[in-house]
Amino acid sequence: MAEQTEDLKAFERRLTEVISGHQPAARFWRIIFIFVSMCLMVGAWTWLWDPETSKVSFSQSLWNHPFFTISCIILLLLFLFGIHKRVIAASIIASRCRTFLAEYNMSCDDNGKLILKPRPAP
Repeated sequence: MAEQTEDLKAFERRLTEVISGHQPAARFWRIIFIFVSMCLMVGAWTWLWDPETSKVSFSQSLWNHPFFTISCIILLLLFLFGIHKRVIAASIIASRCRTFLAEYNMSCDDNGKLILKPRPAP
């Protein structure tokens, strides 16, 4: 029984280590995402409220607003390179662990701490 307890503690330590290791990277990518989104919103605001936008072609309108155009391109590139997965990597790991731990009447929180559930009644 003590050996099983040690195994569970070792698993919990490793799980919390993995999840906490993803937190700084997720925080960095979250800041990048928020910054680019804010730039896009400011650029969109200036693009939409420009009276010349309705008088010129779409491509000329984008050419007249390089801040908006570049922000759009950067945000699209970030999504193509998987920023959305990097932002939520720790929660993906925790949810996958919950899936396989459910078979053993256990779960884990978002930090990787194990939660033991009572045994089901026979």
